[in-house]
Amino acid sequence: MSIFSRTSTIVRAKISKLLDRAEDPREILDYSYEKQLDLLRQVKQGVVEVTTSKHRLELQAAQIQDNLSKADDQARRALAAGREDLARVVLQRKQDAQAQLTALQQQIADLDAQQQKLSAAEARLETKIETFRSQKEVVKAQYSAATAQVKIGEAFTGVSEEMADVGMALDRAQNKTQEMQARAGAIDELVDQGVLTDLSGSPDKVEAELAKIGTQQNVEIELQSLKQELGAGQQPKQLGSGQP
Repeated sequence: MSIFSRTSTIVRAKISKLLDRAEDPREILDYSYEKQLDLLRQVKQGVVEVTTSKHRLELQAAQIQDNLSKADDQARRALAAGREDLARVVLQRKQDAQAQLTALQQQIADLDAQQQKLSAAEARLETKIETFRSQKEVVKAQYSAATAQVKIGEAFTGVSEEMADVGMALDRAQNKTQEMQARAGAIDELVDQGVLTDLSGSPDKVEAELAKIGTQQNVEIELQSLKQELGAGQQPKQLGSGQP
């Protein structure tokens, strides 16, 4: 297998995997349902158009039928007036109108048959679409429930990509915390050992000198106190040594 062939296979596999992830059966079911509704609307429109055409032809046939009735009366009146030629013209028109009426009646019958077929197809399609809609909602609910169960299972087991990312983030945070804790402990130990100087106090030299003077004064006060205690203890002994 050539490099190009292998590359093409890998690309197709990755695209297929991406499409599988992006494909949502619920969206496909909704799309199919909308397509069926669109087909139903077309069938309904066809029924309306056929019915309208049939109604128009029926109006024309009624008009011709009315003219045929008038033709008989006109032929009688022409003969009564001695106008056989005029009666012949009227009867010829009657024959033409009768042929036209026959053709219209055939067209009306054809349109009526089409209307019945379309109406039956419309009824069957409506039943099919309603059944599909019910099944669609059931499948969508089952898919949603299964998806929720998968996500819950992945959350518990940590096998999902999202949970894996969360786990990695937690591990990084813990490692970072341990590093900071170790660093803080090492700094404290070095400060205690005098290797590092605690710079958290005030760097003011005046304050440091005043603190040193205060310490020396305290030392002097304690020293004088000790001397007084020693002097008070030695005075009775000296008085006692001068007696006979």
